[in-house]
Amino acid sequence: MSLQISATNPEHPALLLALPWDTPLEEWPEEYLVPLPRGISRHVVRYAHAGDEVIAVKELAERPAVREYGLLRDLDRLGIPAVDALAVVTGRTDRSGAPLEPVLITRHLRGSMPYRSMFETTMRPATMHRLMDALAVLLVRLHLAGFAWGDCSLSNTLFRRDAGAFAAYLVDAETGELHPRLSPGQRDYDLDLARVNISGELLDLEASGALHPSVDPVEFGHEICTRYQGLWRELTRTSVYPAGKYHYIERRIRRLNDLGFDVAEMQIEHSSNGDTVTFVPKVVDAGHHQRQLLRLTGLDTEENQARRLLSDLESWMATQDDYAPDDPLAARPEVLAHRWVRDVFRPTVRAVPPELRGTMDPAEIYHQLLEHRWYLSERAQHDIGLDTAVQDYIENVLPRARATLEPAEPE
Repeated sequence: MSLQISATNPEHPALLLALPWDTPLEEWPEEYLVPLPRGISRHVVRYAHAGDEVIAVKELAERPAVREYGLLRDLDRLGIPAVDALAVVTGRTDRSGAPLEPVLITRHLRGSMPYRSMFETTMRPATMHRLMDALAVLLVRLHLAGFAWGDCSLSNTLFRRDAGAFAAYLVDAETGELHPRLSPGQRDYDLDLARVNISGELLDLEASGALHPSVDPVEFGHEICTRYQGLWRELTRTSVYPAGKYHYIERRIRRLNDLGFDVAEMQIEHSSNGDTVTFVPKVVDAGHHQRQLLRLTGLDTEENQARRLLSDLESWMATQDDYAPDDPLAARPEVLAHRWVRDVFRPTVRAVPPELRGTMDPAEIYHQLLEHRWYLSERAQHDIGLDTAVQDYIENVLPRARATLEPAEPE
């Protein structure tokens, strides 16, 4: 059987052909590899160059490779945070003609880290709580889309900075199943697997001395359940309001927006006597602030980053002479947002030398600068301005900050 590459982009096969497919992945020469931290996997995984891209290459049997490739593409179509599936390579043989395992190829998620790399220095309990929040949000989003993960764990997740919090991305979809809708039993099974897996992973870290002494692995395993159940209840519960109190429905929708979700469809029913109204959010889409920021500015960010940037954008717009939200002849928000990107956001980010940015993307850099400005202003008891904050951040914070997922914090 000849080598076959099934890819999502017609340009990828030509780039991938240059890789040594006749060599077992474990034996690939260093010249092809990228030295990035890898998480624990039941398969051989390597990072490699493919043109200008960095890819993750995973060896596994053909049937699960093709199946996972399809599931990752489905998750992308549904807008779920997961690694991008680029290709499946089958028909591999070594130089003597002996068969080699196929590989699944995904795009490396820039700025992300596996959880074990994050524990190279002892992680604070507060940071671990944020990891549980991120993983709970990911699991809820998967379940709302009808995806049963089947192996939710820290090992099967990558984490990226998200404005003081984290965003979680699914890495391994090998055990997943996509359904029109999940039953409570399917969700409970997934959640129980997550609890057991997370507790086991933290117990392993505890045995190696990499866990903070105040962290109870079993307690943190239960925490994912608590956070998941609270979020699921808020997103799906039925509300009953007095008739005529329609602003209660608007308040509920705003609360969901604050959590980062949009209500794309809803069900509203009046009681038979007309005294009450029942409201059920039927379809809840994640990424409320992401979509709003993307529409206004063209910036594609994580959800919390978008929330932070929108807040700064709104504050800046209020200082502009041609900003008048109730005047149809005033400058449109999109025009002002474009001006903010051009005159504020981009110059501020570019002021930070590239060699000092580490793994931070532009939105995370801008968030860090806003946080540093707030810190310095609090200390000075007056607004010190963004330019001063940028200069102080470059001189006093970035040189000491490690290029890890833990945000650089002022001392």
